[in-house]
Order: sequence, then structure tokens, then C-alpha cells
Amino acid sequence: MARIQITNSIWLLDDELEEKFIRSGGPGGQNVNKVSTAVQLRFNVRLSPSLPDRVREKILTSGDSRLTNDGELVLVAARHRTQEANRRDALERLKEIIRGAAHVPRRRVATRPTLGSKKRRLESKTRRGNVKKNRGGKIDLD
Repeated sequence: MARIQITNSIWLLDDELEEKFIRSGGPGGQNVNKVSTAVQLRFNVRLSPSLPDRVREKILTSGDSRLTNDGELVLVAARHRTQEANRRDALERLKEIIRGAAHVPRRRVATRPTLGSKKRRLESKTRRGNVKKNRGGKIDLD
């Protein structure tokens, strides 16, 4: 049983993924009608023992249209002409989805405005006020 590394702390077991090869659409001549090169990759997010609860919930509540009602993520890869390339593509896209859900944004540290930025703000307000004050008045031609 092989393990697939997603992040430093998340690994998926090979048997959690279900691959099915289907026919690709689009142009390609007679080969398109004979060879099933597209890959349909299924991964049950809800039942996966490998995903931390936080990551699982983030994926399930993401509203992704590729999620079924049972919590299964279905990815179809048909960009390439070979099964192997489409397999790699589907797996890489699954990894990106899980990495995105596992990412925790850094907290912003609140800082105070600098003295220079305060002065620049007040100067621009004064300038803007002067522009408005000089509007619509009589023009002195002297």
C-alpha cells in the first residue's frame, strides 16, 4: 500500500483513491473512439482517515461543484493524450485542493500609522479642502 505525500503532515493512502479511465471528448480522429485516456479520480473526503478534521471541513464546506452529496470529490482529467499524463494531472489537482484547504493564513499584526503617513494624510486633506473652497467663487482678474 503506497502513500502519497500532500504536505509535510498529510499523507493519503493509495487505496483511498479510485481511478476510472473514460473516453475523452473533443477532436482526435479515430483514436478518440478506441482509447480511454481521460481519468476520473474519486476521493471520499468525508470518510478519509488521512485528512485532519479542519481540512476535511474546509473542503466539504467550500461549495466546490466537484463534490457529491456523499462528500466524494470527483476530478476529471482529459487535457493530455495519455492515461499516465492524465493520471498525474488529476492527482496534482487533488493535491492542490487539499493543500489549499490545509493552508492557514498568517495573522496580521496590527501596527500604528507612522508620523510621516499621518502628516501626508492631513496635507492631502488640506489640499482637497482648498480645492473645494475655491470652487464656484468669483475669479479675481487683478
